[in-house]
This record gives sequence, structure tokens and C-alpha cells, in this order.
Amino acid sequence: METDAQKIVDYLTSIPAWYLATAENNQPHVRPFSFAALDEGLIWFATATHKDCYREMVANPAVELTAWKPGAGWIIMRGNATFPAQQSKQVRHDARVHLESLGESYEGDDDPQLVLFTLDNPQAWLCEIDGSWNPLTL
Repeated sequence: METDAQKIVDYLTSIPAWYLATAENNQPHVRPFSFAALDEGLIWFATATHKDCYREMVANPAVELTAWKPGAGWIIMRGNATFPAQQSKQVRHDARVHLESLGESYEGDDDPQLVLFTLDNPQAWLCEIDGSWNPLTL
């Protein structure tokens, strides 16, 4: 049986980009992202230490993401970004390969600039055009 976490990852990886909002000094910043993976029940995302979004999440971990897929409603997910020291080798590899396919450059899977994060206390909803927010269990 597919879990709601798997539904979210399947949704996010079926579209070219989804959007992550961070904040700095009460100013929201929204950026396109495209990597999501499920490993050991956690949804993983990727960025790099030289990016503003990384610095903003370290200073203020509250984030929200959203994605829209025609005919499938849209997803909203929020929580606090956390940067666990350990991730599976496969998730790090997949993240590096994905980000390099977008034009980024890393010196292998263990490059310290490559940062994976997940969300503590995540909440998620699948929203419909009729205004309904259907909670997803994470």
C-alpha cells in the first residue's frame, strides 16, 4: 500500500519543478526545486551550502513548499528544515546526479557543499479547486 509520503514524492517528481518558500527578515523567498526522494520514511530534498536558501533555512528553518499538477490538485507541505548528518549513500548519489543534470557541479557524492534536508514536524495537504484541503499523513 502506497503511503502518503510516497504519494508526495511521486507527485513532486512527476513535474518539472515545485516551489519552496523560505524567509529572511520577514521577507519570503520562493525558489524552484526539483529533487525529492523517500528513504526510511523520510522525504529528502537537496540544496547546496553556497545557496541563499541554505543560509536562510539554517537561520529560520520554517519552510513551505507547493506544487501544482493539472488535473491532480496541488500539494502544500510545511515544516522545519533539518539537516541530519547521515543520509543513505543512495539518496546522496541520486541528489548529486539530479542536481548535476541541472548544471550544478559537485566533487562526488561526499562533496560537503551538497546538502540534503528533510522536514521536522511536517504537515501536508492535497488541495482541490473546490477549496478543500485534504490532510496527508506523514
